[in-house]
Amino acid sequence: MYMYVRMIDYPQGTNMNDNFTELKSRRSLLKKAAMYIAGVAVLPLLASFRSARAAEKLQKADVKYQDKPKDGKDCDDCMHFVAGATPKAIGTCKVVEGAVSPHGYCAAFTPKPRNRS
Repeated sequence: MYMYVRMIDYPQGTNMNDNFTELKSRRSLLKKAAMYIAGVAVLPLLASFRSARAAEKLQKADVKYQDKPKDGKDCDDCMHFVAGATPKAIGTCKVVEGAVSPHGYCAAFTPKPRNRS
């Protein structure tokens, strides 16, 4: 079995070490690209953790919830209130934890938008 060795003609002023440096640079570029792609892949996971924390509701004491209206403002006029089975039934809130009276009030009160009819 014969082995042929091919002589590579390097341009004048270059040598095999220059090709090694170029190869090393390519490797580092590929490693950096792989790390960048991995980082981009992790971003949606971080966003889901952040939204999960944001989905937690506030405690009634934190928003000074009370079972009676304040200054004519009550929960059934709030955009966060989710009504119960009937208009007078206890409902829930998108912001506050637990059962909420339709005639209650808290600091998170946000009036429902009015129709421009």
